[in-house]
Amino acid sequence: VQLQASGGGMVQAGGSLRLSCTVSGSGLDYYVIGWFRQAPGKEREGLAWISRYDGKFNTADSVKDRFSISRDSAKTTVYLQMNSLRPEDTAVYYCAADATFIPFRDTGSPEYWGQGTEVTVSS
Repeated sequence: VQLQASGGGMVQAGGSLRLSCTVSGSGLDYYVIGWFRQAPGKEREGLAWISRYDGKFNTADSVKDRFSISRDSAKTTVYLQMNSLRPEDTAVYYCAADATFIPFRDTGSPEYWGQGTEVTVSS
């Protein structure tokens, strides 16, 4: 199982970025794929999650007016669209996979992790 996150970078406040998480490996057809972030000195935060199977998704209240999650039709890539970015969105963003949405909602520990992609928002 491999989760490959990409799309991070530097952007000015008010800008947008789209992160991608490519999922490979067997056994994850019914898994939930989601995104966390962790900023220096702050706790990890679950942002959004989506079911690979049926596409049902949810987004944390803290970002739901600016971030959205989606998947491609092949169900191999999950996207996190981030709009109206703020300096406080600066963090390392991780994608992860778990059999349920609970680790993402409750900031738990998903079964599989991808490497992080860094997002820096300048003011």
